[in-house]
Amino acid sequence: MRQLGDLELEIMARLWSWGRPATARDVLTDINKQRPLAYSTVKTVADILYRKGVLARHKEGRAWVYTPTCTRQEYTAALMHDALGSNPDPTGTLVSFLEQITPEETQALRSALRTAKRRSEA
Repeated sequence: MRQLGDLELEIMARLWSWGRPATARDVLTDINKQRPLAYSTVKTVADILYRKGVLARHKEGRAWVYTPTCTRQEYTAALMHDALGSNPDPTGTLVSFLEQITPEETQALRSALRTAKRRSEA
């Protein structure tokens, strides 16, 4: 999965956090609380995200309603998988990553490994 751009991520972050379908107008209203942005810009970027397969959409009246096709966690995991898969030394990359994370993140990783092991054994 290709990494999303800044505005794409800003739109996706809202949709992920809301946990509900939304229109480009809904997203624009929320973004405009922090900075001015044109409706056409949000609409265009939402359409791009749809073409990339990151958003699904359906019509309600005259407006498209958008829904993420993956969770934030699934998106991040796909980026991590791509980064490791394209690296000639995935072990070295993982070691470098582990050297940079906090003790809390290390604990979260251990917990995730235990969960993944239980799921694969089930």
